[in-house]
Amino acid sequence: AQFERPAMALPPPEPSFQGRASPEATAGYARRLQGVTHPHHFRDARDLQVSSIGIGTYLGPATAETDASYVGAIGRALELGCNFIDTAINYRHQRGERCVGAALRTAITQGAVRREEVVVATKAGYLPFDSEPPQDTGRYVHEHYIATGLARAEDIVGSSHCIAPAFLRNQIEVSRGNLGLGTLDVYYLHNPEEQLRSVDRDTFRRRMRAAMTTLEEACTAGHIGSYGLATWLAFRETAEHPQALSLEEVLSWASEVGGPDHHLRFLQLPLNLKAIEAFMLANQSHQGRWVTLLQAAAAHGLHVVTSAPLLQGRLLGRLPATVMKAFAHLPTDVQRNVQLVRSMPGVGSVLVGMSRPQHVEENLALARLAPETETVHQLFRRSAG
Repeated sequence: AQFERPAMALPPPEPSFQGRASPEATAGYARRLQGVTHPHHFRDARDLQVSSIGIGTYLGPATAETDASYVGAIGRALELGCNFIDTAINYRHQRGERCVGAALRTAITQGAVRREEVVVATKAGYLPFDSEPPQDTGRYVHEHYIATGLARAEDIVGSSHCIAPAFLRNQIEVSRGNLGLGTLDVYYLHNPEEQLRSVDRDTFRRRMRAAMTTLEEACTAGHIGSYGLATWLAFRETAEHPQALSLEEVLSWASEVGGPDHHLRFLQLPLNLKAIEAFMLANQSHQGRWVTLLQAAAAHGLHVVTSAPLLQGRLLGRLPATVMKAFAHLPTDVQRNVQLVRSMPGVGSVLVGMSRPQHVEENLALARLAPETETVHQLFRRSAG
């Protein structure tokens, strides 16, 4: 089923760019940016070279002005050494994806980057609207998702969240159109723990296995390159929490549906001074002992992407004196927060929302610097080793 498309500032870019991020091209991008980035700015994500700072596209109003600002910011980020772009189909009612698509179309057609140099990640799980919220949300959901057979009413949790196979297949196609890409490099299940608000663990396991099967099929078809889980609470809580997930168990489902060479390769979760659990809390079982999420993910070769380093600005102006002193060489609180997380062992990439080119200049200045892992160990001695 196709979305009804009202007039919008950014129509889906056409034609689609085929191909996907490749080991050779991402390594070539990293070499080309050697003059403006530190050698440790790029990280191994399996076989891809991914920038340690990624551009996020979540925040901002659903306006043409914000669209234009994001397009400019994404283009500038690609010039300054950021080849990792994160979005989701529901961000700003699909405008987030369409901005990424427009920016990529400009950058690729002008020769600033090659398609294969850029790693593009998006997500599905929340029911998206089209360009703006509808007047009648319930009617929109029924007409676009239930009546079309993409989901049953019982598949939708909290009137807004769904990971049913038919729904996911549809969302992949819509995202490919929005982004103008034949292959989506990373495709996340968006906050899958939302399902646990309404269903029991057995039902959740069945739904997750069905969703992962669908994503493996999409990998085989070449519609996505790999997949992952983009979470909020799932990997930050103690094991007893109703929405907690065990990485070991999730990976066992991936192996059951996709075999030993399954395509679950990315994890996303918040990490900042107020949400430090991935680095500090030993809540994951691995080989008979409890370890942190970052340690468990590293043991399994997963690329960990962290979100909300600034907690949507709430951490600015509130850094502890010890952190201020440790990162006193950096001129802004934004840079101090991002550099702190970027320097934590086990972090692959830090996502920072950048809706304006000036945000890009400030954040990507860090690409010239080495991660300060020893500084992090000194600040958090309990986690060292």
